[in-house]
Amino acid sequence: MPGFVNRTRELSRLRELYASEAAELAVVYGRRRLGKTALVSESLADTDDAVVYQARQKTRALQLEQFLDRAAESFPGVRQLRREWEPVLSYLGERDATVVLDEFPYLVAEDDSLPSILQALFDRAFDDAAPTFVLVGSSISMMEEAALLGSSPLYGRSSLKLDVRQLPFEAALVFLDDPTPTEAVFLWGVFGGVPYYLEELESERSLAENVHETALATHGTLHDEPDYVLRMELQEPTRYFSILEAVAGGSTDRNEIAGATGIEYNSLSTYLDRLARLRLLEREVPVTERLERSRRGRYRLRDNFFRFWFRFVYGSGNRYDALGLDGFETLIRPELPDFVAPTFERLCRQALRTLYPSETITDVGRWWYGEHEIDVVGLTAGDTLVVGECKFQSSPAGFDAFESLRGHTTELRWTPSDGGDRSVEYALFSRSGFADSLEQLATERDDLRLFGLSEVVAAHTE
Repeated sequence: MPGFVNRTRELSRLRELYASEAAELAVVYGRRRLGKTALVSESLADTDDAVVYQARQKTRALQLEQFLDRAAESFPGVRQLRREWEPVLSYLGERDATVVLDEFPYLVAEDDSLPSILQALFDRAFDDAAPTFVLVGSSISMMEEAALLGSSPLYGRSSLKLDVRQLPFEAALVFLDDPTPTEAVFLWGVFGGVPYYLEELESERSLAENVHETALATHGTLHDEPDYVLRMELQEPTRYFSILEAVAGGSTDRNEIAGATGIEYNSLSTYLDRLARLRLLEREVPVTERLERSRRGRYRLRDNFFRFWFRFVYGSGNRYDALGLDGFETLIRPELPDFVAPTFERLCRQALRTLYPSETITDVGRWWYGEHEIDVVGLTAGDTLVVGECKFQSSPAGFDAFESLRGHTTELRWTPSDGGDRSVEYALFSRSGFADSLEQLATERDDLRLFGLSEVVAAHTE
């Protein structure tokens, strides 16, 4: 397994707080399994006498006693204090301690006055001290209520808020033990960028074996993972599960989601907004439109593994145990290229600025209108419009892919900012190469470029 991967910006910002000569409060939050604890631990590698306490679901008295045990290792004087959070935290703060309260929501669940205690300390007690308090939490909703929303006592007190997200594709490759470009895209398409999920993969296993052993088999470490994560956040998960299953199955706009789930259209906003806040759903609009104004939004699952799980695992019971590897080969492999294709499209979009370095690309995304759709669109600061078609099929992309792309592009309404005529650059991306006729055409036209899967992957590692 690799050592600590990526997160350089987050590490730098945390270390700046530790070196500050003022009292600092950091809030580190994000979904379970994203490596928040590892991030904070790495940031403390050169910090002496930090008090790091990992909370558990225990009584307040046990939590406080165990915190005192940890704090006393560096600050033995805490043993002389009253067993209450306020005097203990005040004592540590006045000695410029670095204090990490990991899984902070567990502490708040047992003592909801804790955010107010910290508020009072930062407002009045630490004027002449320079402690750093780091609050870490996996329950996004509880972290919002305790430290982030306007109604929280700690709102406005934090110097740093770190919303820890999944690793990008290029960082995830470090976990995959030098895969081929094709293997990398398939594994990324299934498991995404959650460090814990990637650590469960074994390089000597095939794709089928990795998927079966981790996700399909009931003994697999990831078999019930999305169910567990969601139930930590959602008190009434049934409707949320239905929405995620519908989106994973291809229902992407509100009408389709309402029809697939039976939830009234006017009631959907509450559920969709909550899932977006939890970083599980994302609303996309055509790249030529503004997110807050467009009425043509489509929803997608942001987590590749959640998308896989809701598509193939949710509700399957022990079906895959009975079939073994045949379950993957029979039920999943035939559908896998179509399933991974949207992931490949996103990788192509993310690579566009690297592949077109001479263009100042201001916005990258998808575009659609009616029956017309373009997988990759790059809007530039000049007069160039970059458009692309992605093919993740097992056969080479043919001339028809270029003709289709040109036809859709004629319907895309975009004018350069200076009001002049636009020029168009065409890009075709293919997993399996290109037909000879298309290769020949690309040599004849200076506005057409062809990119294989290996070039897309390489663009992410430059």
